[in-house]
Amino acid sequence: MAIKRVEDLEAFQYADRIMLMTYEVVSRYPDYEKFGLISQMRRASMSIPANIVEGFRRRYRKEKIRFYNYSQSSADELKYYYKSSVKLGYLKECKEALKLLDSTSRMLTSLIRKTPKMRSCY
Repeated sequence: MAIKRVEDLEAFQYADRIMLMTYEVVSRYPDYEKFGLISQMRRASMSIPANIVEGFRRRYRKEKIRFYNYSQSSADELKYYYKSSVKLGYLKECKEALKLLDSTSRMLTSLIRKTPKMRSCY
């Protein structure tokens, strides 16, 4: 069964969950992190599903893969921010976030592998 909407991709659903979780988590961070860690975490968390959306509608395999890789890079970046948040004492633990991020990244790897090679029109 071909997936027709990006919202039906499990990777997108996980990415959307991590974005919502991140916005909720950073709302409890100290105000002085507003333009630091909070901003970085929000940006990275939004980038994960946004790049999946952009890659989903791209026509050529190479373009699709590029955006799915951007999404994976943002997931790795966000993992670092979550781990840093624990070290800085803003979070006691971040197991759920790391688990969601790892799952999303694995799903993207699978999606990349399954992206069909398209013949060029040229």
